Amino acid sequence: MSRLSVVIPFYGDPSDTLNLVQQIKAQTGELPIEIVVSDDASPIPFPAVEEVTSVRRDTNGGFGSNVNTGVAAATGDWLLILNSDLTLPPNFLADMLSAAEEEEEAQRAGQGVMLSPHITGHNGESQWVGRAFPKTRHHAWEWFTPAARLRPTRFWHAMVGHDLVCTTGKRAETDWLMGACMMLRREDFNAVGGMDERFFMNSEETDLQRRLAAHGIKRIFRGDIVVEHLGGGSSGVSTQRRQWVLDSRFIYNAKWNEGKHLATALKAVTVANFLFNLVRALRNRAVKPLATLREELTYIKKAESKR
Repeated sequence: MSRLSVVIPFYGDPSDTLNLVQQIKAQTGELPIEIVVSDDASPIPFPAVEEVTSVRRDTNGGFGSNVNTGVAAATGDWLLILNSDLTLPPNFLADMLSAAEEEEEAQRAGQGVMLSPHITGHNGESQWVGRAFPKTRHHAWEWFTPAARLRPTRFWHAMVGHDLVCTTGKRAETDWLMGACMMLRREDFNAVGGMDERFFMNSEETDLQRRLAAHGIKRIFRGDIVVEHLGGGSSGVSTQRRQWVLDSRFIYNAKWNEGKHLATALKAVTVANFLFNLVRALRNRAVKPLATLREELTYIKKAESKR
C-alpha cells in the first residue's frame, strides 16, 4: 500500500490542528501514514506531539509557502493537504487513499490525478469544491453588491464559476478544486514546482492546478466522500481577507494573461455599486455610498500594485 503524508498548514491557535491530528491518529490503524504540521511562524508555536513531524518557518509566508515547507518534510508517495478546521468522517483516510489509487489506475499510463472530496460547512451547505478557471466576468459578478442577495441560488454560483455538477454523490473532472482538502502524488506536486509563493492567501491552489493541468494531471471531484469544513480560521478580519483575495486575483491574472481588463471591470462595477447604494441610502441613513465607493477603489488600487 502506498505511504500517505498528511500535511497540515498551521497558524494561530493550535486547538483546531491538535484536534485534527487526533482525528487522523484515530484513523491510521494499519495505514502507512505520517503527519506533518507546518508552522508558518505562528505567534503561538505548534507544540511537540508524539508521532507528528513539526516544522517551523522563520517567517510568515502565507498558505502556499507553508504548504511547500510541509511538503519538503514529507516522505510519502501521496500527499493529503488538509486545512486545520476540518471534521473528518469515519474511514476518511482509507477512503481517500483508495479513491486516489482507483482514479489513477483508471487513467492512461503515466497520467496522474489530484483528488478532492465534497466539502460542506457544518450547516451542511456545499462549499462548491469544483470550479472553473477564473475569468474577469466571474470576479466582476462577485464584486457586484446587488447580486449578493442571490448567493443562495445556483444561478449566483454558476456566475462566479462554481461547477454545479460537483455535489454529494457525484464524480466529476473539473478545472480546479478548493484547496481545503487536496490529494495528489508528491512527485506530481514537486514536478510542477509546488505552490507559487507570490500568493499569500487565495488563488495559490488555482495556480497550482493550472500547472498540473498543463502536465496532464486530472483534477477529480469525488462526492461519495464528504468532509466538514469550518473555513476562514486563519484568514484574519474580513477587510484583510478581502484585500488578500483581490491581491491574489491580480497576481494570478497577470501570470496567466487572464483578465487584462480586470481593474477596469471592477472599477465599472464599483460605480454600479455606488449608484445602487445611493438608492439604498434614501431609505437607510446607515448606508454610506461615498465611503463605500472610496473603500472599494482603494482595494482595487492596492491590488493593481501586486501585478
